[in-house]
Amino acid sequence: MSRVPAAVTLVLLLVALGVALAVVVPWTPLPGADLQPDAARDFTAAERAREEAYSSSVRPPAYSSLGLGLLVAAVLGFTPLGARLVELVARPLGGGWAWRVLLGTIALTLVGRLVTLPLAARVEVVRRDVGLSTRDWTGWAADLGKGWLVSTVLTAVALLVLVALARAAPRTWWAWGAAATAALVVVVSFGYPVLVEPLFNRFTPLPAGELRDDLLELAERDGVPVEDVLVADASRRTTALNAYVSGFGQTRRIVVYDTLLESAPPEEVQLVVAHELAHAKHQDVLTGTLLGALGAAAAVVALALVLSWSPLLRLAGVEGPGDGRAVALVLALTALASFAVAPVSNLVSRRVEARADVSSLDLTRDVDTFVETQKRLARTNLSDLEPNPVAYALFATHPSTTERLSLAREWERLRS
Repeated sequence: MSRVPAAVTLVLLLVALGVALAVVVPWTPLPGADLQPDAARDFTAAERAREEAYSSSVRPPAYSSLGLGLLVAAVLGFTPLGARLVELVARPLGGGWAWRVLLGTIALTLVGRLVTLPLAARVEVVRRDVGLSTRDWTGWAADLGKGWLVSTVLTAVALLVLVALARAAPRTWWAWGAAATAALVVVVSFGYPVLVEPLFNRFTPLPAGELRDDLLELAERDGVPVEDVLVADASRRTTALNAYVSGFGQTRRIVVYDTLLESAPPEEVQLVVAHELAHAKHQDVLTGTLLGALGAAAAVVALALVLSWSPLLRLAGVEGPGDGRAVALVLALTALASFAVAPVSNLVSRRVEARADVSSLDLTRDVDTFVETQKRLARTNLSDLEPNPVAYALFATHPSTTERLSLAREWERLRS
């Protein structure tokens, strides 16, 4: 392939992504706010100690699992070991490139999952000990298996398309691959609520009554048309509290965890839903999908440039992007790149979530209920009240509870 057109395209895509991020991300969700997070103001010493004890127990296996997963991906991708494994599993079916991609992806992701399985089990034990998980081991294994299956199928499809394009159009595959990957991001985003969510939860309509009427009225008042209000049977897996607005157009619905309905008063349920309605009002899912598509296209072009570097190909024991054995190298590069860009994507997510908090306050104008809701969510979900800055940057997709409480009080000061 010619590196110059790909490099120019990558620069243009990154510039476009940068401009889009600057324009659509609410970098200042509440202008004039001076946040002063203070866990001691809203949580007792015992509550803070309980959360810290949980975090101290769950962090080592969780972080170790992440590190071990990256290490396994690197060993398989940056040595001939991964290529040999791909070749081995595809040999019984003739060893063609398509079988190498499909069976190789299954084998490589399965190895990664099995290696980290004991650490995942340890996380589950910790969650059970504190009452966050209600699953038995059969349910845990089923959820883990379904999650692996969904991610593996999507990964295999994407890799099959990319390798096929690299074989059919060696000089321009990166352009076609960027377009195809961006399209896949959009398809998955729109299809997820209908095809994937039912794999993990059962949904039933919220019975007719005052709460259902209030939630529909809240959505109408916020200018967000929804088709239904559903209850997810989250209690069979967890005691965590949550709600979300899912889908687009005719598939948009409010989804409330049954745990939230059972433990929170109606006004708190409404406030949680108001936050989720804000995402729909601001079209955060659509915006995130388009940003993701743009980022995915840039990633494919960057991948093509990396895969044109001969020393790296020799290190991995593959011939090029059209070699089905290259899936191990691609998976390793993808895993490391995802980890590297996590701080940026998490920062964007936290700003979007903060805007949703502000919008929920604008809609309900109920600071007291907002504060009580956030405190209930933090106590029940054992949220990290005083996160380590590095862990916060790498893993936190939402503002901390103390930041959200401070934001609410600043909203009251600025808009009262």
